[in-house]
Parts: sequence; structure tokens; C-alpha cells
Amino acid sequence: MTTPESASPSDSDGPAAASSARGSTGRARPSRGGRRTDLFAVLSFVLLGLWVTARLWLEPGSGMRDNRSDQSQFEWMMAHGARVVSHFAYPFHSNQMNVPDGVNLMANTSVLSISLPLTPVTLFLGPRVAFLVFLTLGMIATATAWYFLLSRVLIGSRGPAWLGAGFCAFAPAMVSHANGHPNIVSQFVVPLIIWRTLRLGDPGRWLRNGILLALVIVWQAFLNLEILLMTAIGLGVVVGVLAIGRADLRSRARSFLAGLAVAAGVAALLLAYPLYVQFFGPDAYAGLSRLIRGYSSDLASFVAYSREALAGSPRTAAGLAKNPTEENSFFGWALVVLVVGLVCWLRRSVVVLALAALGLLFAVLSLGREVRFDNRGTGVPGPWAALENLPILHSVVPTRWALAITPIIGLLLAYGAERARELADSHPAARGQVRFVTATVLTMALLPIVPTPLPVTRLDPVPTFVTSGAWRPYVTGGRSVVTLPLPDTTYAEPLRWSAETRLDMPLARGYFLGPDTRPNAEAPRVALFGAPPRPTSSFFGTIRRTGAVPPITPQGRVRAVDDLRFWRAGVVILGPHEHETALRRGMTELTGIQPSFTGGVWVWDVRSFTD
Repeated sequence: MTTPESASPSDSDGPAAASSARGSTGRARPSRGGRRTDLFAVLSFVLLGLWVTARLWLEPGSGMRDNRSDQSQFEWMMAHGARVVSHFAYPFHSNQMNVPDGVNLMANTSVLSISLPLTPVTLFLGPRVAFLVFLTLGMIATATAWYFLLSRVLIGSRGPAWLGAGFCAFAPAMVSHANGHPNIVSQFVVPLIIWRTLRLGDPGRWLRNGILLALVIVWQAFLNLEILLMTAIGLGVVVGVLAIGRADLRSRARSFLAGLAVAAGVAALLLAYPLYVQFFGPDAYAGLSRLIRGYSSDLASFVAYSREALAGSPRTAAGLAKNPTEENSFFGWALVVLVVGLVCWLRRSVVVLALAALGLLFAVLSLGREVRFDNRGTGVPGPWAALENLPILHSVVPTRWALAITPIIGLLLAYGAERARELADSHPAARGQVRFVTATVLTMALLPIVPTPLPVTRLDPVPTFVTSGAWRPYVTGGRSVVTLPLPDTTYAEPLRWSAETRLDMPLARGYFLGPDTRPNAEAPRVALFGAPPRPTSSFFGTIRRTGAVPPITPQGRVRAVDDLRFWRAGVVILGPHEHETALRRGMTELTGIQPSFTGGVWVWDVRSFTD
């Protein structure tokens, strides 16, 4: 169907295929100068990655200011990957969080394709360092993978490839997700999937190419399934358009389809059991709640600036995104105008038109079930309203469709820069003017969205009671540690503590996605953040929010004991917290047990209740 050569627009329909830079195989011919350029490109990506995460590296006790909970969760996931290797733990489910029910890790962001290889880092340097390595190298590797795909396969020129790759990895949406979502910014497998898909049409190599494509698909499946879904849709649209618009590619259809069938079969075989666990195993859920499926992109956000951009701030993004980590559609006026201009300029290219249509599709889907403008509902229904309840799609957060626009714009920038380079080469007399105009336009569009370092906050040290192992006698016989407040989406510090123990310390409740089993749930087993509430968790949740202790009744004391027994609690601990006094009084009055202060925490020995 397609080859590396055919993936790049031809002279007759847009930018040239840069045939002079390639051999007959479609690969760029190596040269000493080219290798130096490659090295410069990769080093620039390393510097950008370190620039974005600089404060986290330079301040060892710091954490994500805008998303501490997800950082704690991913540190826990990195520790789980290390536990799979060191303890031969079951990889797809864990009972070390949310005792006694556990957590379906295939239905959560377990990132096994990263946490397993980074086991040595986690074990010897700790889960926080492993998280930072994952985050930083994820962005660097993403830019590098796009660079080699663009320079070797899609375009053939290193300068335009560097421009497009840098945008793909460090655009506002990617830097926004760098606030605690390393699995989303680590998109380095996506260029590999595109590359292997384009090679499916190679005559006589359908079996090998199909197997290789299946392997990178499986790799991405254990990194982030949402990105895999978007990649599949994008590739399907572009390949379909190429098949219709390029008659010269149809002769390769047989090899392409045979390789695609092999890839689908092998990937299905390798993923059959993990996906069964995800959708039908213990603690599986059936789609996200209607509230989460309502997270959409504001129409006004497409021309606004992200808070992590040079021209942006919390004020420019206020009300246009649900939180700082979901600024998926912030491109700014200048870049939007440039993209429209590029599409018009390169409109003879089938590839460019396919990318433009695909970007428009993702933009429309990201608007959700109702179009919003400037933080106000318009009453205009979006196409997503008809799709959001479909299987698989009911697990997609609609605003993240806009995330898929970032690589599309990166490709368009690369194709546009390549066309400008060809124009300068073909008109020597105007070469200076062409380069000046190109540099000016790119600077005006891209300088305002240059990323700034991620904001950080000081984290409380992990209590000595945890790091010393003083909790171990309390959890013998399958008991758990109950923390105050109990962990959930807004307070996930205990996950960080557990990660420091390599998950030896089992926790009651936690921060994860699990089935909503409450009688009044909006749908059977729809996803709920955390475990269904229990009286005691709600009691301490109220204290955490208000700082006030609710009235304590005899019935409340009985329910507290029931909950401690349900959680198999051996000990209750309270670390540093702004409402520490109220939390301590609430637990003491509920149980009648006076706590002791040891190892930086208040400790209630509740084994007498759970024996």
C-alpha cells in the first residue's frame, strides 16, 4: 500500500520527496555532516527535556505543584513494576493498594512497558527518580523518534524534521501533560508504529513487517491505550486517503493487507489475556462516569496560550481547561493562522489534505457533547454526544482528542519548512528573502509557545515510621495500614509512602480507577476514582476538606469499627497535614484509643478491633 517514499508528498502534490537525499531504498544517505546534525538534534532535545523538568531535578524534595496526586500514583506504579521483577508479583492486579479488594492494574495506568525496564533505577535510586527518568526521557525519546521518522522516512531533510519533532514532543499540550502524566508525554512508540505501518507494503516482507508492527503495538498497549487508539484512527484515515488518492500505491495493496492481517493477529494473540483482565477481570469497570466523559475542549482554547507557554499564564488559561494537566488544545492565534496558511499553501498534497481533515476531526470530537465557548455552554450539540456511549469510546476523555492534533501540526510544520527550503534552493536570487520570511513566520508562531519549566512545590519527607519499617509488625497476618486522611484523588501521599517501601506496606483504599458498586451508581460498574465511599472514609474526608470534626455518635463508632475490620486494619497513622489536630481528635474519639507519636506520625494500634 505505502512505502517510505510514498509517505512523503511528491512534487506533483506538494513538497518534494527529497529524492536527492535518499537512496533507492528511501533512506537518507549517511554523511559525516549529517551525523553531526543528528547529534545536535538529539542534544537539543535532551536540553529541552531537562529544561522542562529542571526544577524537579534541582530540588530533590520537590513534586508537581499542579498534580501531586498523579506523581504519587506513578511512583507507586514504578514500584509495582519493580516488584513484578524482584518478587515475581502478578503484573495485572495488585492487593497492595485498596485492601482487601485490590486494584485492576490493566484498567489503570500501570505502564508496565516502562516500569519493568526501569526496575534497576527504581530499586537503587528510588521511585521518585524512576518517575523523573520516565518523564524526562519520555519527552526526549519522543522528539528523537519523530526526528528520525521525519528525516529518514517522511521528508528526508534534517532541519524540517528537527522543527516538526521538537513541536511533537514539546508543544503546549505535551508540556501540560508533563505535569504528572509521563505515560502520555512518552509517545516515542507512535513514530515506530507509523514507520512499521508504512513498511507493510514492501513486497515479499509482509510476514516480518507484520510481526514487527505487532510488537510495537503491544509495546504501546502497555504504555497508554488511549494514544494507541488515536494513532490507529489517524493512520487509518491517512492510509485510506492515500489508497484512494494515489493510484501508484494500489499495486502494493496485497502485501500491505497481508502484513496488516499478521500484525492484527499477533497483537491480538499477545494482548488477549491482558485485555481480558482489563475488561472482565477482578475490579474491572465499564467505561468512565458521565462527569469525566464531559471533560471537553473549549472552542476558545484553540487560540489561547497554555499556562506553561512563554506567552501564557494561569490567567490566559483560566476557565478554558478542566485542570492544568489537560490543556490539550492551546495553540495560540499565530500558530492557528500559520497552520491554516500551510494547508492552503500545500493543498495540492494528498497527505497534507488528509492531515488537515484528520486534525479537524479530532478538534471537533474534542468539543465533547456540547460545544463550549469561553467557559460557557452554547447549547450546540457536538458529534461526541452520539459516540460517547459506544464500547471503548466510553473510556475516552473527549478533550484528549485534541492531544492528537499536536503531531499533526508537527508534521505540517515539517512539510511546510521542507517546501520553503526547496523554494529557496530553486530560486537562488531570492534565497535570502525566502529564509528571512520563513524564520520570521516561524518565530512569530512558535516563540509564544516555547515551554517554561514545570512549577514545583515542596513535599513533606516520607515519615521515618514508614522508611524504618516500624509499621511491619502491625501488618502481619494480611493486615493493612490505614492512613489519615484515607488516600483518594486529592490526597495520594500514602501511595508515595508505600512506593518507598517497594509496596511492602499495604494500603487501605487508594487513588485508582475501579468499579462503582454503590446501589445508586449511574450505571452498573462504571468507573469511580477510588473505592466506593464508606462511612469512615467520608467522615475523614469531611475533616480534610473543612477542618471541622463532624458530630460523633454511637452508631458512627460502630461503623468505624466495621470499616476497620473491612480494611483488615492493623494500624492507623496520621502524618503531617494542615488539619492534623482535627484528624487526630476525630480518630481518637471514634475508637477511644489514645495515639502515640513515633517516627513522625501519630499511631493508633487497632489490632484489637480486627483480631
